[in-house]
Amino acid sequence: MRVPVSWLREYVSLPAEVSADEIASKFISIGFEVEDIHVGEAVAGDLVVGRVATIEELTEFKKPIRFCTVDVGPGNGPDGSDGVREIICGATNFVVGDLVVVALPGTVLPGGFTIASRQTYGRLSDGMICAEDEIGVGSDHAGILVLGHGEVPGIDPGADARALVGVGDPVIEVNVETDRGYAMSMRGLARELGTAFGVEFVDPAQAPLRAAIGDTQPVRIDDPRGCSRFVAVRITGTDPLAASPLVIRKRLAAAKIRSISLVVDVTNYVMLELGQPLHAYDAAKLQGAIGVRRATAGERVRTLDGVDRLLNGGEVVITDDSGIIGLAGVMGGESTEISAGTSDVVIEAATFTAADISRTSRRHRLPSEAAKRFERSVDPAVATAAAERAAALITRYGGGTVDAGRTEVGTVVAPEPVRMSLSEPERLVGRPFSGETVQRRLEQVGCTVELDTAPGSVVATPPTWRPDLLRPADLVEEVARLEGFDTIPSVLPGAPAGSGFTPRQRRARAVADLLADRGLVESQSFPFIGTADLDALNIPAGDTRRRLVTLANPLDAGRPYLRTSLLPGLLEVVRRNLARGAKSLALFEIGQVFLPRHGAPSMPDLPVDRRPTAPELAVAEAALPDQPRRLGAVLVGDWDRAGWWGPGRAADFSDAIEIARVVAAACGHAVRVVASDLAPFHPGRAGELRVGDWPIGVAGELHPAVVERLGLPRRAVALELTLDAIPDAPPPTAPAVSPFPPALVDVALVVPAGVAAADLAQALRAGGGELLESVRLFDVYTGGQVAAGHRSLAFALSVRAIDHTLTAAEANAVRDAAIRAAADAFGASVRE
Repeated sequence: MRVPVSWLREYVSLPAEVSADEIASKFISIGFEVEDIHVGEAVAGDLVVGRVATIEELTEFKKPIRFCTVDVGPGNGPDGSDGVREIICGATNFVVGDLVVVALPGTVLPGGFTIASRQTYGRLSDGMICAEDEIGVGSDHAGILVLGHGEVPGIDPGADARALVGVGDPVIEVNVETDRGYAMSMRGLARELGTAFGVEFVDPAQAPLRAAIGDTQPVRIDDPRGCSRFVAVRITGTDPLAASPLVIRKRLAAAKIRSISLVVDVTNYVMLELGQPLHAYDAAKLQGAIGVRRATAGERVRTLDGVDRLLNGGEVVITDDSGIIGLAGVMGGESTEISAGTSDVVIEAATFTAADISRTSRRHRLPSEAAKRFERSVDPAVATAAAERAAALITRYGGGTVDAGRTEVGTVVAPEPVRMSLSEPERLVGRPFSGETVQRRLEQVGCTVELDTAPGSVVATPPTWRPDLLRPADLVEEVARLEGFDTIPSVLPGAPAGSGFTPRQRRARAVADLLADRGLVESQSFPFIGTADLDALNIPAGDTRRRLVTLANPLDAGRPYLRTSLLPGLLEVVRRNLARGAKSLALFEIGQVFLPRHGAPSMPDLPVDRRPTAPELAVAEAALPDQPRRLGAVLVGDWDRAGWWGPGRAADFSDAIEIARVVAAACGHAVRVVASDLAPFHPGRAGELRVGDWPIGVAGELHPAVVERLGLPRRAVALELTLDAIPDAPPPTAPAVSPFPPALVDVALVVPAGVAAADLAQALRAGGGELLESVRLFDVYTGGQVAAGHRSLAFALSVRAIDHTLTAAEANAVRDAAIRAAADAFGASVRE
């Protein structure tokens, strides 16, 4: 909500010396978040009101050019004389007699643009007639800023135009939370500010209403749950081309709302002022009574933005005898919109249910200023005042008359009283509050308060604009907020006894630190996926990763499930960064996945009036999905960067496997790699990661089809492993260091091509026994000296004893035992 300070001052008696910064500080002190304070650039020099005296159209140029004489008031003519200045202007939206804003020579406009007298288009231009954007009070550059036509009370040529147009008027941008709809208006924020400063507040909604006689427009509410109140006021004979007054246009511009026409501008202006969204219908286009009902699936309506919308069914809609004429509380329909030929207008001020408007706005991706307010709840008691205020402004500036009648359908539902113990504020906040303080603060909120000191309680009836005050805790929050959150004492709680982080927590932090040290960047993604994400990764039907937990109220209709893998979110982050120019990325994420349990019971409805029993909690626990913690990583582009030291090296599957080895080693275990064809990985370029025989994840190159579908660089690699599946590390033991030299033995074994080198190395280790210190693969050979379908794998064996230097016979015995184990396991033979 953007709040011009000058507008606030109309309702709150703020001292003249109070600055915008002080006002923003007060808003913050009473619980509002201030996003920014907008102060336009100053205009240095003479910015005055001028009256257009003559206009000469210069037709010899390709574009419209006007040579104007403008009365700029006493002392503002050339050389300080009275009279007029000659000005060249390209705008055509003004006529003789209009009052305009003139920057005289020497004036410096925002952006450092200095006005000077100069020859242009064959004439002397001695100043500039200004548009809104040129003086920093709006964004409109379609035409110059017209202050009024003919004689305007209080505005004369030569007057300083700054105050008139709002140059330098600070605008405070306040973020309004969803439970404070009343603050989406000048009325609501001014009330809060008056309380904060302790000054008088004038409620613009309390202006006396005219006495209405009968109804003016037939209205029928068929769905009172969706619409509790509907007020209609009719205007006849207004001028559809009348200009909106400057004060309305500049305040709409400050709120970032575009000026359209008098009728539309007034409805927006009153919405900002009182918080009640309004809608104006062309009365001549209405057919029969206005109705409010629920839409049925398949109905259509063309909204004011020109879009033909298919309704899902259940939306609250406005109708007449011709059908649907608008989406209630969101946007009106094109069939009854105000146009240049409109002279009779029906003003609607209604109250719609917040949940219905929120659902319709999101379902049709149609946010609007009206929907923002209805989603946060609108004061139902202000509808009549808002409709009458709009009608009065339209007839004041556009002529016409307000019909004697006024239609009011529905009732204003009074909020329920809330009883609260006087000790409750102290219990929740931690500091004492007297009964008088509680009563005074709740009355400032607008509550009707009855203080009963005998039992020590207070009964507060909230005002109609505060439907969020439902419980004693809500009242306590208001008291604490207005007293000042800074008055609550800060007492640090004592640290509970304990051992700090659990081993699993320490493990996750250690892994994150390790990967960050190796150059990977940690990323956090939303834990939501859709079936399209799994399709993109080639996850086959029947895969356990397609057993999904469905969200009851998803943020994104396209991703209504909880993730079963970290890769969709990580790959989405990679794609987003690549689209923004990144070339090489190394990202990782540590997070939970959600795996439904087989045969899990349905989640029970747990009671809220008592603590659930142990059996009820057990059923709820059993209904929850498993939520193991996983590590995911994606590498694209160069892993070794290019530079003066040499060319770069693209990441490949071995880098992903090495990261998995390092992570497992940090957890106290060695990892074993077995060939894997699990989607979305490339068969033959990916490996299943195991600790012993227990699988913990997969690492390798992504399948080419996945890479192409997602638009990733070739040879993109990834890994995903379950940290919770890695066993706890055994207690550390000091290694035995032998002071004796090792015996180094090389052995080359011929095995079938399908035998994995890691499996053969494991067999050698098992056969070599305790004296075999290490086994390292150093050569792989296929060729004429090896039988077809076989290959030669050469290993370097290191043999060492802890207590003596090995003899050649002992070293050879270890080698022979290792070879026998390999022969028994895989039919290996020594290559001659």
